[in-house]
Amino acid sequence: MNSPLPMTGVDWTALRNFAALHGQLRISLTPKCNEKCWFCHNEGDVPPPSTHLHRDARPREREMNADDILNVVAVLMDAGLKRVYFTGREPLLSPLARPVLTRLPEHGADATYTLITNGTLIRTHQDWLATTALDKVKVSLHYFSDESLKAIANTRIGIATILDGIEAARETFERVEINTLVQRENEHELHDILDFALTRRMPVQFIELVDTDFNAARKGSAVGAQAIINHLRTLTSDEETELSGVGQGRRIFRVDGIEIDVIHRELGRHHVGQCGTCPVKPQCVEGFWSLRVDHAGGIQPCLLRDDLRMDIRPLLTTPHRIPATVAQHVSAFTEGTL
Repeated sequence: MNSPLPMTGVDWTALRNFAALHGQLRISLTPKCNEKCWFCHNEGDVPPPSTHLHRDARPREREMNADDILNVVAVLMDAGLKRVYFTGREPLLSPLARPVLTRLPEHGADATYTLITNGTLIRTHQDWLATTALDKVKVSLHYFSDESLKAIANTRIGIATILDGIEAARETFERVEINTLVQRENEHELHDILDFALTRRMPVQFIELVDTDFNAARKGSAVGAQAIINHLRTLTSDEETELSGVGQGRRIFRVDGIEIDVIHRELGRHHVGQCGTCPVKPQCVEGFWSLRVDHAGGIQPCLLRDDLRMDIRPLLTTPHRIPATVAQHVSAFTEGTL
């Protein structure tokens, strides 16, 4: 893990460019989950399937408390990062979820807070979630039956619990979205997931699998998104492509005013300058689209480069120093000097 860089001669250009292109700040509250999805990358930590199979493969221990996380969020938002996502694995399993999400810093109209969840615990925590400043809840719905849920997530939880969690989210928040990873195990249910979302006027994002070391054993489960694209074209002629910003290109469909995104690798990816010197760029299918802060006090710009993970724990007592240190780290990545 890298140590913080010296504070002299800070170059803010790379970080500000990343923020201007709507790069995400992702805060992982916990590596724990009540599902064991085979494709899980756990935001760069040891994923639940690996822990289940190999008891010596343990995720990082928590090193940050709620105040630490809130301070990191506040200073990085002040530095220009406006799209903040709270993840985990399942963030609502974390003891930090309530003290963090109920005390989020105030933000302007150009910023958003999003909770990414598997939906299983929303009903349980609905009362206090209703008091948060979250702008959006995004539910991962990669299945639509008990059979596909078991095949994909290896859990005894039933699909009814997840669908009820989505309804609880809709009762609580103005904006609820669904994201679905396209795979062989659910391709027969994609139309059902789409119909479920459209009936409830919820946006959906269909995502093609991104290859990582964590899912290498089941690459055969990856399928392209062309079939769902073809189906969407039978429902609407309102289609556009987005090739700017950060991350992969996407196709955007609107069906009766509801936005359906398809993250489509055929459209390429956007490295926004930061990845020009990266040695794994030929294998990368995402580009640099998020800065990930984990519960153990690390921050990294890329899932494919664990060597880019920087330890910010020495700065937690002086959080005002974090933005400049992160800016230097991102600049060094851009220049290929990390």
